[in-house]
Amino acid sequence: MTHATILQQGTIHCFPAGLRDDQGNLVNAEVSAVLYDGKRLILASDKPIPGEERSAMFAMPMTGQGPDDRQLEYFTMPLIKQAIKYEDLSLTADGHHVLATTGFDRIDSQSHDLNDYNHLLIWPLGEPDKVQVVDPDPRDGVEGSLELRLKLDQAIGFPYYKIEGLAAVPGERGDGLLLFGIREQGQSHDDFAYVSRIVGAHYEISDSGNLVFVDEMREHYVFDPGSHPEVRFDCGLSSLEYDPYHGRLYLLNSFEVERAGEERIGGYLWEVSLGDFRARRVPTLVTTPAGLPLEFEHKAEGLAVLDHDRLFVAYDNDRHLGLGSIDERDERHACEAPYTLLHVS
Repeated sequence: MTHATILQQGTIHCFPAGLRDDQGNLVNAEVSAVLYDGKRLILASDKPIPGEERSAMFAMPMTGQGPDDRQLEYFTMPLIKQAIKYEDLSLTADGHHVLATTGFDRIDSQSHDLNDYNHLLIWPLGEPDKVQVVDPDPRDGVEGSLELRLKLDQAIGFPYYKIEGLAAVPGERGDGLLLFGIREQGQSHDDFAYVSRIVGAHYEISDSGNLVFVDEMREHYVFDPGSHPEVRFDCGLSSLEYDPYHGRLYLLNSFEVERAGEERIGGYLWEVSLGDFRARRVPTLVTTPAGLPLEFEHKAEGLAVLDHDRLFVAYDNDRHLGLGSIDERDERHACEAPYTLLHVS
């Protein structure tokens, strides 16, 4: 059983305080994805961050004192700025490339107006200027991973779904197995169920540095967090993360529910060995050293493995401004994203 202890908590300034969009609305930090590339944290928001010199994806050094947002760098490559609603980041199984996925939660069958919500991007580690779209529509000039969307449609089997997890793990063929975590599935955006389901396919990295799927997209794993007696709220999958130090997969859940007229947000963390994952055995709930469930007080949406013993959790609290135990202040600024640094054992 894996235990987790909080080492540090705080907030990251994702853009200048008081930043407003074209309609004059205050921009809110909604970090939904995080990745550690060995030196820096790469973070992404599921909402655009306006400004020609900014984007919804940015990086900063991870130091011994925590993330250093004084050295924040935005990724302003046109493809990265174009994609909308980033939900997760991952390294390829060999650690040589970065992958970023959007939510794939909307498409317009009559036009290409919503294609920007359907992107899987890849670039060599440390070289985001070489970004490419994975599995695009074969027609020239049509942006988006539209061939991948057709494969996800077939594997998931529902007209509506939302992708919120992405992880590449060692596989049985090719260069690895790419996994997509599903948070919502159903008939439409207002008629769905929260789920913790994973589909995926094996892949190879081509000579041009792009990712090519080499077998059929299919379901690999599904579990029900609510079947655990100590999970108190209805959850959906919010992130996947491969831990190469222990050969396991982390599954992050988050919840946003209303109880007794009060909105409640938070999350849970699970781990499963790759062997148990392949055998579809249930994951283990990560607990405190006292054996109690590790229940996050914020909406846990991004997870990164920093090293053998440490995890970084990023929160997307939407419009909730409360900080709780993160900071003695009553509420965060709209430009701030809360985080937690964990020690696991």
